[in-house]
Amino acid sequence: MANISIFGKGNMAQALKARYEEAGNTVTLIGHEADAVLGEIVILAVPYPAVDDILSKYTNALNGKIVVDITNPLDFNTFDSLVVPADGSAAAEIAKKVPGAKVLKAFNTNFAASLATKKVADTVQTTVLVAGDDEDAKNTFTAALSGSDLNVLDAGSLKRARELESFGFLQLVLAVQEKISWTGGFGLYK
Repeated sequence: MANISIFGKGNMAQALKARYEEAGNTVTLIGHEADAVLGEIVILAVPYPAVDDILSKYTNALNGKIVVDITNPLDFNTFDSLVVPADGSAAAEIAKKVPGAKVLKAFNTNFAASLATKKVADTVQTTVLVAGDDEDAKNTFTAALSGSDLNVLDAGSLKRARELESFGFLQLVLAVQEKISWTGGFGLYK
């Protein structure tokens, strides 16, 4: 199984840690430690504005790693737009800053509660959508979740991160407006 490092210690980090450990992986949560040793999969479970600091501190350590961006790059001042270029994504910006890493986009369309319970609105199995350009990285990511009771679906190349971020943004806005609950969200039926 995999050795996984998760930057962040909040609800998403805790839910991800539980799922990965359930699947037999070793997981370390990283806060503001100065020199954390990183696993083969590194998950950015922090708000998007905190990503640059992590990338600048760990640029060399991220080379060759699978870096999973779970952020939704919201404009937290207005909560009405994304702060990345209209034709890009947070994941694409991260990939530019750590070109030696294999960047994936995942988990940003999931709420912590649906990861914790493995169900969306207690109804349908939680599906994790993953986008990225490195097939081996996506396969390793998917294998690390095998046994977690989460459904993992390949959403395509890293270009699809833009759509995943828009999808995650819509879901967050609906939850903030109390049109859906934080245990709800979008489910996938096959």
